[in-house]
Amino acid sequence: MSPEANNLAVLNHASFEASRAYNLEHYDISSALQTTLEIPELLAIFSQKIANTVPHTGYLYQNSEFSMALAQGIVTRHSCSYALKIDGMDLGEIKLMRASRFKPQDLKTLEQLLCCLIYPLRNASLYQRALNQAYTDALTQAWNRSAFNETLHREAKLAERNAVALSLIFLDIDHFKTINDQHGHDCGDQALKSVAKWIRQRIRGGDMLFRYGGEEFVMLLVDTAIQGAQSLAEEIRQDIASRTLAYDMETLKLTASLGVATWLRPEALQHFVNRADNAMYIAKKRGRNQVIAAND
Repeated sequence: MSPEANNLAVLNHASFEASRAYNLEHYDISSALQTTLEIPELLAIFSQKIANTVPHTGYLYQNSEFSMALAQGIVTRHSCSYALKIDGMDLGEIKLMRASRFKPQDLKTLEQLLCCLIYPLRNASLYQRALNQAYTDALTQAWNRSAFNETLHREAKLAERNAVALSLIFLDIDHFKTINDQHGHDCGDQALKSVAKWIRQRIRGGDMLFRYGGEEFVMLLVDTAIQGAQSLAEEIRQDIASRTLAYDMETLKLTASLGVATWLRPEALQHFVNRADNAMYIAKKRGRNQVIAAND
Protein backbone atom coordinates (compact mmCIF):
# COMPACT_ATOMS: atom_id res chain seq x y z
CA MET A 1 0.00 0.00 0.00
CA SER A 2 1.43 3.39 -0.93
CA PRO A 3 2.12 6.03 1.73
CA GLU A 4 -0.37 8.45 0.21
CA ALA A 5 -3.16 5.92 0.65
CA ASN A 6 -2.96 6.51 4.39
CA ASN A 7 -3.26 10.29 4.18
CA LEU A 8 -6.85 11.52 4.14
CA ALA A 9 -7.12 15.09 2.89
CA VAL A 10 -10.23 17.08 3.73
CA LEU A 11 -11.69 19.10 0.90
CA ASN A 12 -14.23 21.63 2.11
CA HIS A 13 -16.07 24.86 1.32
CA ALA A 14 -12.99 27.05 1.86
CA SER A 15 -10.84 25.11 -0.57
CA PHE A 16 -13.69 25.22 -3.07
CA GLU A 17 -13.88 29.03 -2.93
CA ALA A 18 -10.12 29.33 -3.29
CA SER A 19 -9.98 27.34 -6.51
CA ARG A 20 -13.41 27.96 -8.08
CA ALA A 21 -12.16 30.47 -10.66
CA TYR A 22 -9.37 28.12 -11.72
CA ASN A 23 -11.79 25.27 -12.25
CA LEU A 24 -14.32 27.24 -14.24
CA GLU A 25 -11.63 28.72 -16.47
CA HIS A 26 -9.75 25.55 -17.32
CA TYR A 27 -12.14 22.61 -17.03
CA ASP A 28 -15.53 22.03 -18.56
CA ILE A 29 -16.86 19.56 -16.02
CA SER A 30 -19.28 21.69 -14.02
CA SER A 31 -22.03 21.52 -16.65
CA ALA A 32 -21.61 17.75 -17.02
CA LEU A 33 -21.98 17.32 -13.25
CA GLN A 34 -25.30 19.17 -13.32
CA THR A 35 -26.97 16.49 -15.44
CA THR A 36 -27.80 14.01 -12.65
CA LEU A 37 -28.75 13.79 -8.99
CA GLU A 38 -27.76 10.12 -8.72
CA ILE A 39 -24.53 9.79 -6.75
CA PRO A 40 -23.15 6.75 -8.68
CA GLU A 41 -23.72 8.51 -12.02
CA LEU A 42 -22.21 11.72 -10.70
CA LEU A 43 -18.99 9.99 -9.66
CA ALA A 44 -18.75 8.10 -12.95
CA ILE A 45 -19.07 11.37 -14.89
CA PHE A 46 -16.45 13.04 -12.72
CA SER A 47 -14.01 10.16 -13.14
CA GLN A 48 -14.47 10.17 -16.91
CA LYS A 49 -14.09 13.94 -17.22
CA ILE A 50 -10.80 14.12 -15.29
CA ALA A 51 -9.26 10.94 -16.74
CA ASN A 52 -6.97 12.79 -19.17
CA THR A 53 -5.89 15.42 -16.65
CA VAL A 54 -5.32 13.08 -13.71
CA PRO A 55 -5.02 9.52 -15.07
CA HIS A 56 -6.35 6.84 -12.74
CA THR A 57 -7.41 3.21 -13.01
CA GLY A 58 -10.42 3.37 -10.72
CA TYR A 59 -12.03 4.84 -7.65
CA LEU A 60 -13.74 3.90 -4.41
CA TYR A 61 -16.44 5.97 -2.76
CA GLN A 62 -17.96 5.51 0.69
CA ASN A 63 -20.80 7.37 2.35
CA SER A 64 -21.86 6.05 5.75
CA GLU A 65 -25.04 8.16 5.88
CA PHE A 66 -26.48 6.28 2.90
CA SER A 67 -24.66 2.98 3.61
CA MET A 68 -23.10 3.45 0.19
CA ALA A 69 -19.90 1.77 -0.99
CA LEU A 70 -19.11 2.15 -4.68
CA ALA A 71 -16.16 0.63 -6.52
CA GLN A 72 -15.23 1.23 -10.14
CA GLY A 73 -12.20 0.13 -12.15
CA ILE A 74 -9.02 -1.60 -11.01
CA VAL A 75 -7.60 -1.58 -7.49
CA THR A 76 -3.89 -0.75 -7.68
CA ARG A 77 -0.97 -0.16 -5.37
CA HIS A 78 -1.08 3.61 -5.17
CA SER A 79 -4.01 5.76 -4.11
CA CYS A 80 -5.04 9.10 -2.66
CA SER A 81 -8.09 9.76 -0.49
CA TYR A 82 -10.23 12.81 0.16
CA ALA A 83 -13.03 13.43 2.65
CA LEU A 84 -15.50 15.83 1.08
CA LYS A 85 -17.36 18.32 3.28
CA ILE A 86 -19.38 21.51 2.88
CA ASP A 87 -21.05 23.70 5.50
CA GLY A 88 -20.62 20.97 8.10
CA MET A 89 -22.21 18.37 5.84
CA ASP A 90 -20.28 15.14 5.24
CA LEU A 91 -20.35 14.19 1.55
CA GLY A 92 -18.42 10.94 1.86
CA GLU A 93 -14.90 9.86 1.02
CA ILE A 94 -13.44 9.27 -2.43
CA LYS A 95 -10.25 7.35 -3.19
CA LEU A 96 -8.58 7.40 -6.61
CA MET A 97 -6.15 4.65 -7.62
CA ARG A 98 -3.47 4.04 -10.21
CA ALA A 99 -0.35 1.94 -10.75
CA SER A 100 2.13 4.82 -10.37
CA ARG A 101 2.53 7.18 -7.44
CA PHE A 102 0.53 10.41 -7.49
CA LYS A 103 3.00 13.30 -7.82
CA PRO A 104 2.53 16.55 -5.86
CA GLN A 105 1.36 18.37 -8.99
CA ASP A 106 -1.16 15.57 -9.69
CA LEU A 107 -2.56 15.95 -6.18
CA LYS A 108 -2.77 19.74 -6.48
CA THR A 109 -4.64 19.46 -9.78
CA LEU A 110 -6.90 16.72 -8.44
CA GLU A 111 -7.81 18.79 -5.40
CA GLN A 112 -8.77 21.71 -7.64
CA LEU A 113 -10.87 19.43 -9.79
CA LEU A 114 -12.54 17.80 -6.80
CA CYS A 115 -13.78 21.23 -5.78
CA CYS A 116 -16.01 21.14 -8.87
CA LEU A 117 -17.62 18.02 -7.42
CA ILE A 118 -18.59 19.47 -4.03
CA TYR A 119 -21.78 21.36 -4.86
CA PRO A 120 -23.20 18.76 -7.30
CA LEU A 121 -22.45 16.07 -4.71
CA ARG A 122 -24.11 18.18 -2.02
CA ASN A 123 -27.23 18.52 -4.19
CA ALA A 124 -27.23 14.78 -4.92
CA SER A 125 -26.87 14.02 -1.21
CA LEU A 126 -29.81 16.28 -0.32
CA TYR A 127 -31.84 14.55 -3.01
CA GLN A 128 -30.89 11.15 -1.61
CA ARG A 129 -31.94 12.27 1.87
CA ALA A 130 -35.32 13.36 0.54
CA LEU A 131 -35.78 10.04 -1.24
CA ASN A 132 -34.86 8.14 1.90
CA GLN A 133 -37.45 10.04 3.90
CA ALA A 134 -40.14 9.49 1.26
CA TYR A 135 -39.34 5.78 0.91
CA THR A 136 -38.73 4.89 4.57
CA ASP A 137 -41.32 3.47 6.94
CA ALA A 138 -41.18 5.79 9.95
CA LEU A 139 -41.90 3.07 12.53
CA THR A 140 -39.50 0.31 11.49
CA GLN A 141 -36.99 2.28 9.40
CA ALA A 142 -37.38 -0.36 6.69
CA TRP A 143 -38.05 0.78 3.13
CA ASN A 144 -41.76 1.14 2.36
CA ARG A 145 -43.94 -0.43 -0.34
CA SER A 146 -43.35 2.37 -2.84
CA ALA A 147 -39.62 1.84 -2.48
CA PHE A 148 -40.12 -1.90 -2.98
CA ASN A 149 -41.99 -1.45 -6.25
CA GLU A 150 -39.32 0.86 -7.65
CA THR A 151 -36.39 -1.18 -6.37
CA LEU A 152 -37.77 -4.47 -7.68
CA HIS A 153 -37.99 -3.13 -11.23
CA ARG A 154 -34.47 -1.69 -11.05
CA GLU A 155 -32.90 -4.83 -9.57
CA ALA A 156 -34.75 -7.06 -12.05
CA LYS A 157 -33.14 -5.17 -14.94
CA LEU A 158 -29.72 -5.51 -13.35
CA ALA A 159 -30.25 -9.20 -12.59
CA GLU A 160 -31.26 -9.86 -16.19
CA ARG A 161 -28.31 -7.89 -17.55
CA ASN A 162 -25.82 -9.66 -15.28
CA ALA A 163 -27.50 -13.09 -15.51
CA VAL A 164 -27.84 -13.50 -11.74
CA ALA A 165 -30.68 -14.84 -9.61
CA LEU A 166 -33.20 -12.65 -7.79
CA SER A 167 -35.27 -13.93 -4.87
CA LEU A 168 -37.96 -12.69 -2.50
CA ILE A 169 -38.82 -13.63 1.06
CA PHE A 170 -42.23 -12.57 2.34
CA LEU A 171 -42.67 -12.60 6.13
CA ASP A 172 -45.81 -12.17 8.22
CA ILE A 173 -45.79 -11.97 12.02
CA ASP A 174 -48.07 -14.68 13.35
CA HIS A 175 -51.15 -13.73 15.44
CA PHE A 176 -50.30 -10.04 15.20
CA LYS A 177 -53.94 -8.97 15.68
CA THR A 178 -53.99 -10.85 18.97
CA ILE A 179 -50.92 -8.93 20.13
CA ASN A 180 -52.67 -5.63 19.38
CA ASP A 181 -55.95 -6.74 20.96
CA GLN A 182 -54.46 -8.17 24.16
CA HIS A 183 -51.51 -5.86 24.76
CA GLY A 184 -52.32 -2.68 22.81
CA HIS A 185 -50.99 -1.04 19.69
CA ASP A 186 -47.87 0.26 21.42
CA CYS A 187 -46.89 -3.34 22.02
CA GLY A 188 -47.68 -4.17 18.41
CA ASP A 189 -45.45 -1.30 17.29
CA GLN A 190 -42.65 -2.63 19.48
CA ALA A 191 -43.06 -6.07 17.92
CA LEU A 192 -42.81 -4.60 14.42
CA LYS A 193 -39.68 -2.61 15.26
CA SER A 194 -38.07 -5.62 16.93
CA VAL A 195 -38.77 -8.00 14.03
CA ALA A 196 -37.38 -5.45 11.56
CA LYS A 197 -34.24 -5.13 13.68
CA TRP A 198 -33.80 -8.90 13.94
CA ILE A 199 -34.21 -9.33 10.18
CA ARG A 200 -31.59 -6.65 9.47
CA GLN A 201 -29.16 -8.51 11.70
CA ARG A 202 -29.53 -11.62 9.52
CA ILE A 203 -29.62 -10.34 5.93
CA ARG A 204 -26.48 -9.50 3.95
CA GLY A 205 -25.30 -5.98 3.17
CA GLY A 206 -26.63 -6.13 -0.39
CA ASP A 207 -30.07 -7.47 0.59
CA MET A 208 -32.95 -5.06 1.13
CA LEU A 209 -35.76 -5.04 3.70
CA PHE A 210 -39.17 -3.47 3.07
CA ARG A 211 -42.31 -3.12 5.15
CA TYR A 212 -44.92 -4.32 2.69
CA GLY A 213 -47.92 -3.40 4.82
CA GLY A 214 -49.32 -4.04 8.30
CA GLU A 215 -47.30 -6.85 9.89
CA GLU A 216 -45.89 -8.03 6.56
CA PHE A 217 -42.28 -7.57 5.45
CA VAL A 218 -40.49 -8.52 2.25
CA MET A 219 -36.79 -9.07 1.60
CA LEU A 220 -35.24 -8.64 -1.84
CA LEU A 221 -32.18 -10.85 -2.27
CA VAL A 222 -29.80 -10.09 -5.13
CA ASP A 223 -27.65 -12.86 -6.65
CA THR A 224 -29.44 -15.44 -4.50
CA ALA A 225 -31.15 -18.56 -5.84
CA ILE A 226 -33.96 -20.52 -4.20
CA GLN A 227 -31.74 -22.68 -1.97
CA GLY A 228 -29.96 -19.68 -0.51
CA ALA A 229 -33.22 -17.82 -0.02
CA GLN A 230 -34.80 -20.79 1.76
CA SER A 231 -31.78 -21.17 4.01
CA LEU A 232 -31.86 -17.48 4.98
CA ALA A 233 -35.61 -17.58 5.54
CA GLU A 234 -35.23 -20.55 7.88
CA GLU A 235 -32.47 -18.75 9.81
CA ILE A 236 -34.72 -15.72 10.23
CA ARG A 237 -37.68 -17.90 11.30
CA GLN A 238 -35.60 -19.67 13.93
CA ASP A 239 -34.07 -16.43 15.16
CA ILE A 240 -37.47 -14.77 15.68
CA ALA A 241 -38.87 -17.86 17.41
CA SER A 242 -35.91 -17.96 19.79
CA ARG A 243 -36.33 -14.35 20.93
CA THR A 244 -38.38 -12.98 23.81
CA LEU A 245 -40.04 -9.59 23.53
CA ALA A 246 -40.32 -7.71 26.82
CA TYR A 247 -43.12 -5.17 27.09
CA ASP A 248 -44.70 -3.49 30.13
CA MET A 249 -43.50 -6.06 32.66
CA GLU A 250 -44.62 -8.90 30.39
CA THR A 251 -42.80 -11.18 27.98
CA LEU A 252 -44.08 -12.33 24.61
CA LYS A 253 -42.91 -14.99 22.21
CA LEU A 254 -43.19 -14.14 18.50
CA THR A 255 -43.18 -16.39 15.47
CA ALA A 256 -43.41 -15.70 11.76
CA SER A 257 -44.53 -17.40 8.58
CA LEU A 258 -42.34 -17.00 5.50
CA GLY A 259 -42.74 -17.57 1.76
CA VAL A 260 -39.84 -17.78 -0.69
CA ALA A 261 -39.65 -17.47 -4.48
CA THR A 262 -36.96 -16.97 -7.11
CA TRP A 263 -37.63 -15.02 -10.29
CA LEU A 264 -38.20 -17.30 -13.27
CA ARG A 265 -37.35 -15.11 -16.25
CA PRO A 266 -39.22 -14.03 -18.37
CA GLU A 267 -41.90 -14.25 -15.67
CA ALA A 268 -43.84 -11.03 -15.05
CA LEU A 269 -42.61 -9.31 -11.90
CA GLN A 270 -46.10 -9.14 -10.40
CA HIS A 271 -46.47 -12.91 -10.84
CA PHE A 272 -43.10 -13.34 -9.13
CA VAL A 273 -44.30 -11.22 -6.19
CA ASN A 274 -47.61 -13.10 -6.03
CA ARG A 275 -45.86 -16.49 -5.88
CA ALA A 276 -43.76 -15.43 -2.89
CA ASP A 277 -46.74 -13.81 -1.16
CA ASN A 278 -48.93 -16.86 -1.77
CA ALA A 279 -46.23 -19.16 -0.39
CA MET A 280 -46.27 -17.13 2.81
CA TYR A 281 -50.04 -17.52 3.12
CA ILE A 282 -49.69 -21.28 2.59
CA ALA A 283 -47.22 -21.31 5.51
CA LYS A 284 -49.84 -19.61 7.68
CA LYS A 285 -52.59 -22.02 6.60
CA ARG A 286 -50.38 -25.02 7.38
CA GLY A 287 -49.90 -23.98 10.99
CA ARG A 288 -47.63 -20.89 10.91
CA ASN A 289 -44.03 -20.57 12.09
CA GLN A 290 -42.61 -22.22 8.98
CA VAL A 291 -41.02 -21.52 5.58
CA ILE A 292 -42.70 -22.49 2.30
CA ALA A 293 -41.00 -22.24 -1.10
CA ALA A 294 -43.21 -21.24 -4.02
CA ASN A 295 -44.02 -23.70 -6.76
CA ASP A 296 -43.07 -22.80 -10.32
